[in-house]
Amino acid sequence: MNESPHGSSTITRLVESFHRLPGIGPKSAQRLAYHVLRAPEEEARALAEALLDVKQRAVLCGACQQISDTDPCAVCDDTRRDRTVICVVEEPLDLVAIERTNGYHGLYHVLHGAISPADGVGPEDLKISELLTRLRRDDGDDAEAVGEVIVATNPNLEGEATAMYLARLLEPLG
Repeated sequence: MNESPHGSSTITRLVESFHRLPGIGPKSAQRLAYHVLRAPEEEARALAEALLDVKQRAVLCGACQQISDTDPCAVCDDTRRDRTVICVVEEPLDLVAIERTNGYHGLYHVLHGAISPADGVGPEDLKISELLTRLRRDDGDDAEAVGEVIVATNPNLEGEATAMYLARLLEPLG
């Protein structure tokens, strides 16, 4: 007999679904599942609808590759931004963290990862070609042409490898 440890295959399935999320261990997954079980139906329904809504409506901004509800995203659409500076980050959450500081007012480019041969992630798996296309497109006589690219990758082996790779690619562009 293959009995569920939770007495219910639906609860076990929910626990396993939460456990697949990054940073959620087995105990946290159980706590979340039982919280949903105890929550009013409206709260559980709102969570389910929010999950479906984000999967159906989220798009990548055609300019910066940030996840957004609109294309272009709010940052790229903001005319008060300094369009001569692009900050290159690994992940969408890196952009969010920088925005929270209220200290940077340029544009962004999200790579959606870092070069990691050990994990099978190469430059072609990242949004690097989109960055190069964007920089070449902005390289005209335009007064708003990008003059500075800030590479803000993480200070780990993968982030450093990505930064070095980008530096080699960007050097010929000036």
